[in-house]
Amino acid sequence: MEKLRLRIRSYDQKLVDNSCRQIFDVLGRLNGKSVGPIPLPTEFKRYTVNRSTFVHKDSREQFEMRVHKRIIDIIEPTQKLIESLNDVNLPAGVDIEIKMM
Repeated sequence: MEKLRLRIRSYDQKLVDNSCRQIFDVLGRLNGKSVGPIPLPTEFKRYTVNRSTFVHKDSREQFEMRVHKRIIDIIEPTQKLIESLNDVNLPAGVDIEIKMM
């Protein structure tokens, strides 16, 4: 049994959810079977930076980036379904990785 795995990543949670909704609209039109979206743990990247360049070492700023991820598995995809998924216009800032399993 073949399946197609879509990994969707973005810094904004709303963009990830809207992208999943667009993909499910395409799947609904073409009668595709799917599992998901499965939320993966949010990845945190934290950075600590000194506020001044030379003195005041105790004065620091902290920044973080959050990467939100989802997985969608498409069971028994057709060629037409794969082509239409490639043509989906996703917003900027959303990374999608398509993998055949």
